Amino acid sequence: MSITKYETKVTKLGPVTQDFMAEGILVFFQNTVPDELAEIAILHTHNQLQQEVVAGDKLIIDDQPLTILCVGEVANENLANLGHFVVKFNGLTQPEMPGDISVPSNAPIPPIAPGTIVKIVSEN
Repeated sequence: MSITKYETKVTKLGPVTQDFMAEGILVFFQNTVPDELAEIAILHTHNQLQQEVVAGDKLIIDDQPLTILCVGEVANENLANLGHFVVKFNGLTQPEMPGDISVPSNAPIPPIAPGTIVKIVSEN
């Protein structure tokens, strides 16, 4: 049985978002952030984090599942408090930065647009 730990809907993509996506980085912020952060971010409606995100969970972007390989030490706190998380398609099992959530480097980045649903689920 899967448990949805977090679910949100994309509201807007900042003008620099595509540059980050080309590097395999998705930067999410809730849609109330200052303009300088909104420029680089995938903006979304922030919801409550139900349970901590851990390695082995699935990040699902519009029905495309990605296995979470590692979670930085402040990633859960940032997500819970700020609606902020950074997904890196780098295949690492140890986070580069404390706020990172890493997924396989060979996974294609799903198309993201306003209305895209993003979920984090546990399969346990």
